[in-house]
Amino acid sequence: MPLSAVALALGAAFLHAGWNVALAGARDTRASTAGLLAWGVALLAVPAVVTGGVSSSALPYIAASAVLELCYFVLLARAYDGGEVSVVYPIARGSAPVVVLVFGALALKEDVAGGAVVGVLAVALGVLLVGLGAFPFRFARESALPTRDLWFGLAIGAVIASYTLVDSEGVERADPIGYLALVVLPCALVYPFVARTRPDVGVRTALTAAATFGAFLMVLAAFRLAPAAPVAAVRESSVVIAALLAAVVLHERVDRWRLAGAVAVAAGVAAIALSG
Repeated sequence: MPLSAVALALGAAFLHAGWNVALAGARDTRASTAGLLAWGVALLAVPAVVTGGVSSSALPYIAASAVLELCYFVLLARAYDGGEVSVVYPIARGSAPVVVLVFGALALKEDVAGGAVVGVLAVALGVLLVGLGAFPFRFARESALPTRDLWFGLAIGAVIASYTLVDSEGVERADPIGYLALVVLPCALVYPFVARTRPDVGVRTALTAAATFGAFLMVLAAFRLAPAAPVAAVRESSVVIAALLAAVVLHERVDRWRLAGAVAVAAGVAAIALSG
């Protein structure tokens, strides 16, 4: 893979992890989420008009994806309102490709490569390390396990897997930027009513939105330079980056087991991506 593609994929990973940490650290996660979506519409409007290319056949996928994205942002804001990024993020990012893989194997009768099986096992181990701890002494030492964050992470992962399956078909019928803009627009309009909040459109939220959609554009650019599988594998380093940023920026307790779990999740997702 060209060095330029690696740099773009790593940049996307850092931006994706960064905007999640920024959202979790916001004073009001719901207002910041509403503002992020509003800024997203503003940032994507001109590129979407310039690129165009959305056919009518893409509209059902856009509608379905908008509903799923709305669920994603509602869950994400709730999860980060008192939850820990170093638990929610790895579990959500790790469980999503596993769900997609299992769906493909069971519903679509797709073959599952050996590398993908290894990847699933690595993700499962990582989720165990991140969410529940690894050894009996850990259970005895801690009275409160992060079960809330664990369930939020799994729920968000299921939503990510769902919109991934929808979007994989939708982008075949539309330019990716125009497609994303039309998905984000209804989310930006509806989310404030669902979350009962006013959008925070301050500078911090604008930067968070720029990181959110900048990560998407960097991945698209990397896909133009290298095959999707290695780009996706490098992109999943965001799981480890998020854990480190959560420790440094949010002062979360990211011990060696949680960090090892994040590394296992990243490696597992990378194995799944490379086996595809």
